[in-house]
Amino acid sequence: MNILDKIVADKSVEVKLRKQLIPISQLEQSVLFNRETISLAKKLKNSTTGIIAEHKRRSPSKSVINQNLNVFDVAKGYEKAGVCGMSVLTDAKYFGGSLDDLLTARASCNLPLLRKEFIIEEYQILEAKAYGADVILLIAAILTKAEIKVFSELAKSLNLDVLLEVHNEEELQKSIMPSLDMLGVNNRNLKTFEVSLDTSKKLSQLIPNDFVKVSESGISNIEAIKELQPFGYKGFLIGENFMKTENAGKSAEEFINKLKE
Repeated sequence: MNILDKIVADKSVEVKLRKQLIPISQLEQSVLFNRETISLAKKLKNSTTGIIAEHKRRSPSKSVINQNLNVFDVAKGYEKAGVCGMSVLTDAKYFGGSLDDLLTARASCNLPLLRKEFIIEEYQILEAKAYGADVILLIAAILTKAEIKVFSELAKSLNLDVLLEVHNEEELQKSIMPSLDMLGVNNRNLKTFEVSLDTSKKLSQLIPNDFVKVSESGISNIEAIKELQPFGYKGFLIGENFMKTENAGKSAEEFINKLKE
């Protein structure tokens, strides 16, 4: 069993419990359920920098990244830095996140918020909407083509943007459909945890131009972004780079300023 299989098995148990605790009818009554969402895809299209900055306390590959930064400060800092969007990890067991982090981020900024989660059921998409997300992540490696279709169409009906993540050509081919807004290429091999920007370069020509291209993982310097922009990438998800500093917002601001030079 690789790490992804483990996460999905645990997630399945967790979602079952959550559904018993909070029924869908209750999620739909959330004050945030009817808020107007902000499109990350549109923001990325019109941006020259395209940074999606992440709030992440730890990860299976790096263990603890930063337990000291609170979401409120990070969200405020990212907004001030001028990022295009913020990714909030809501998985507790492997990443130390929670849906409360999403709520706090929503209360602290007006950025498009991505719920970074291992989505395996429609319930989690309704949760994302109820807790203030604007975008959901779907991971092709853990979903069938039929699930991607159902989940992405549900998200669109709730006015949520959809970022679909792929790792290879096979995942990309099964995933391309009109109900997606952004296609994210994860440069990290989930089985070995090795990172290579060549994955983004190789897959870029196979992604139709109707989708906003996003590169994820292993982007820790300006050079990586400059290297990927000619391949049509408009979005760059940066996780650990800002979070491992004392002040995530400030390091994002310095990074973006350098990128603009």
